[in-house]
Amino acid sequence: MSTAEGKAQLRKAARTAGDSKLLEIPARGGFAASGLIQLLLGGLAIQLGAAHAGEPDQTGALEEVTKIPGGFIVLWISAIGLFALALWLLTEAVLVRAGSAADRWVARAMHVSKAVAYAVLGFTALAFADGHPTHASATTREVSAGILASPAGQLGLGVLGLVTVAVGCYFVVKGIRRRFRRDIEVPTGAAGHAIVVLGMVGYIAKGVVVALAGVAFILAAISAQPATATGLAGGLTALQQLPFGGIAIVVLGLGLIASGVYNMARAWLARF
Repeated sequence: MSTAEGKAQLRKAARTAGDSKLLEIPARGGFAASGLIQLLLGGLAIQLGAAHAGEPDQTGALEEVTKIPGGFIVLWISAIGLFALALWLLTEAVLVRAGSAADRWVARAMHVSKAVAYAVLGFTALAFADGHPTHASATTREVSAGILASPAGQLGLGVLGLVTVAVGCYFVVKGIRRRFRRDIEVPTGAAGHAIVVLGMVGYIAKGVVVALAGVAFILAAISAQPATATGLAGGLTALQQLPFGGIAIVVLGLGLIASGVYNMARAWLARF
């Protein structure tokens, strides 16, 4: 079999998987699960900004899920949806064909990075559902320490930080330019306008939060101190130390809530 035939078969398999209702339905659930987690993240961020308490990261959000009636069932369903969403994004990465070669590779990288993020979140939800929770900040520090211990570790961690900042900037630009409208069937009338506003605010807030986490990676690389790389919680906690930082965190929390509502709506409106 030639390389071209192999690629064609791979695309055919990916297209079949991407078009499958068996994948689409749980993937829509993945958007809803992501929305729920972002809603809880937003609430925890507001709590941090207003009362200087709480752990505004995925661990804190998933821990809140365990406190609601039937929380463990929600976690299991969320994990399945997040894994399905990750698989769908991987099929989309295989199917990218539009644009120049550079544009295609950038699109593939974005799909794969988002797939990895959803898969990691799925494993975290699974750990909570199984009664063996992992702490996001501690895990981030361990990963950072492992990177720093490798040859050219500071450079590697710095590159990871720059990539994370770039992803955050991508989200901000996507929100400002309303490119997310390509991902959904925008309703007509007031409902459509509300969805677009939620998407704009949500993507901008999510981008700023992700960029803050990237900055934490960069600072950890410069100082060679993995303890400073604490993910979302660390980025928001650092922001809190700045003048009017508490107000900024509350605003970002409201933005994350908007992102959560948008993602829940996307569960119904997403284009597959």
